[in-house]
Amino acid sequence: MSDQPDTFRQIELTKIGEGRWKATNARGGDTYLGSGGADPDFTPVEMLLAAIAGCSAVDVDLITRKRAAAESFSVTASGDKVRDERGNHLVNLQVSFELTFPAGEGGDAARAVLPRSLEQTRDRLCSVGRTVQLGEPVDYRLAGG
Repeated sequence: MSDQPDTFRQIELTKIGEGRWKATNARGGDTYLGSGGADPDFTPVEMLLAAIAGCSAVDVDLITRKRAAAESFSVTASGDKVRDERGNHLVNLQVSFELTFPAGEGGDAARAVLPRSLEQTRDRLCSVGRTVQLGEPVDYRLAGG
């Protein structure tokens, strides 16, 4: 059993090749990222966009599927990577949802709660999007320091 609080999250990033990295979570799951070369790996910016979209998708799905399961569910996250007086960062962040629900009472109920579920994920639920919006500082340090 870990001595970390239930709120603690951590991944380990290991270099596996030129411009390629493997991220491993505490449950042993792996994903890969790259520096934007010829490999198909996600760049760190693409991973951030995927994290925002994924976090919000989970929230919206949890809310709407209580009424009806979506027949189709896709999310697109986008932004512009810029370099300005504040350094490199993303602007014009947008998360777009495209969902269809079945005909009938359950589908109607899911469609009815959809606008509110987007507000809830944006304003309160999605920890990834909320962290970006709030601008939490990141502490960079050497291990053991």
